[in-house]
Amino acid sequence: MKVLAYDVYHNPEFVAIGGEYTATLEELLPQCHIVSLHAPLLETTKNMINADTIALMRPRSLLVNTSRGALVHHQAIIEALKKKHLGGLAIDVYEAEEGLFFKNHEGEILEDEIISRLMTFHNVLITGHQGFFTRESLSEIASVTVNNLRCFDEGKECPNTV
Repeated sequence: MKVLAYDVYHNPEFVAIGGEYTATLEELLPQCHIVSLHAPLLETTKNMINADTIALMRPRSLLVNTSRGALVHHQAIIEALKKKHLGGLAIDVYEAEEGLFFKNHEGEILEDEIISRLMTFHNVLITGHQGFFTRESLSEIASVTVNNLRCFDEGKECPNTV
């Protein structure tokens, strides 16, 4: 498998294991069967996957977003899925996810039109974001919380916050 990436910062370790960088996102997308997003949410990355960039993607390619929900323009994703240009979508992040996950909504009508529509596609997988449920993440959260409580109790400024 050929692994391509686009990033403004190049990691020599990625190249050392055989990865290749492209100069632009527009150069990357037409070459990929699967596009997996691993980017922070910044003004420059918001809606980086939109109608224009989706049009550059290979027909029937798959999109995976486990980074930030606002990296993709969900209405453009819906249109690409309806036209069968996008072969599938897997997400565990969603821009308006507050209150949607980790709660039983059985018997309720979801008022979010976008997530409701995405859930109707057989080729869309939506899960709740689990990134912070690792042993390491939970340990770090607990450690920072205890330190913050200690700082508060001693009347000191806390160097870290959760």
